[in-house]
Amino acid sequence: MKYPYPIMVNLAGRKCLVVGGGPIAERKVISLLEAGAHVTLISTEFTEGIAELANNSEVVLHRQTFHPSMMAVDELMPYTLVVAATNSAEVNAQVYEFATAQGKLVNVVDQPELSSYIQPSVVRRGKLVIAVSTGGASPSAARKIARELDNKYGEEYAIYLDFLSEVRHLVQSKIADKQARQRMFKEMLDWDVLDKIRDGSFDHWKDKLCLAIERGPWPTGPAGQVETDRPSWSAITDFGQRV
Repeated sequence: MKYPYPIMVNLAGRKCLVVGGGPIAERKVISLLEAGAHVTLISTEFTEGIAELANNSEVVLHRQTFHPSMMAVDELMPYTLVVAATNSAEVNAQVYEFATAQGKLVNVVDQPELSSYIQPSVVRRGKLVIAVSTGGASPSAARKIARELDNKYGEEYAIYLDFLSEVRHLVQSKIADKQARQRMFKEMLDWDVLDKIRDGSFDHWKDKLCLAIERGPWPTGPAGQVETDRPSWSAITDFGQRV
């Protein structure tokens, strides 16, 4: 890969195929299920973890050896992503060649040169997703950097992103003027919300803030726009720093 193109794919309700049944395949399946995908696996053997996942309606197991002849083109069509995670380089190559010929995105574990996409190391904190990739140059380095980020960005960031999303929607419902909204969105980033989450004062503070936004009032000028220099506006935007 020259320079992989980073995207965030919505796999909710989409079908993905994993060829393999070992520990690596299990990790791939778990990450796909976390994204909301429906996963089909093909392998002669499966780990206990995968066998347990088969109780999930989103997981289908086929205990058989993979061979391109067993899959017609139309059977491959439903799959958005294909993962080759067997312990056979030959089988993995067959999966890659067959799926690529049908225009599918394929990941071959530990072989970025045979992959049309690679899975980065990921740090998740609710809506916050931090992905680290070295373009296949050093997966170990990517994991090391991800561990560093994991230590830096704690669980409080999940609450923080939910807060920003909630307040964003509330402000959008109350303020018609785009410039006024953008001004508040920028000022929100300077509020010491993370400290409040960490010291336990966040819930009470958030309730008061949302009530202040709900009540307004939001004065409007001649064109129906919010007058962002009025005290009623600054009282709200200053609230995050004062309370």
